[in-house]
Amino acid sequence: MFLREHRHALFSDGFQAELAGLYADASQGQPPVPPAQLALALIMQAYQGVSDDEVIEATVMDRRWQLVLDCLDAERPPFSKGTLVGFRARLIEANLDRRLVERTVELAAATKAFGPRALRAALDSSPLWGAGQVPGHVELDGTRPAEGSGCDRASARVSRGGG
Repeated sequence: MFLREHRHALFSDGFQAELAGLYADASQGQPPVPPAQLALALIMQAYQGVSDDEVIEATVMDRRWQLVLDCLDAERPPFSKGTLVGFRARLIEANLDRRLVERTVELAAATKAFGPRALRAALDSSPLWGAGQVPGHVELDGTRPAEGSGCDRASARVSRGGG
């Protein structure tokens, strides 16, 4: 319930404006799903280690997910798998995936509501760290993965089932 209780602090007006900026060039199509809702879903997905399909299912079947995503008693998912995948790609491209994780970990540490080390460990090993899955990524122990180790975005997403 950490995310539900602290989502307003995590998604300040300024950060929400940055997330909304990911869609500045999208003038056609369906009205956008609130970026903060998609970002919360990605954090929960990363922490629980579930697939994109499981995220969509959880938005309808799991009241915990519904509480956090503010879609209580939803009979239909609040967003599609394609919307989630597309948002993740935009987040990674704009390097906002790192900011999202850092903000979440900092908030956990500041509120003492959640162990920031455990949270970072879970999020660091997830497909949310799209920009962190390139060869320049520094691991928690301060080392870098070896060149050619397969730590690129595509192989990391495929191996974790995140895309």
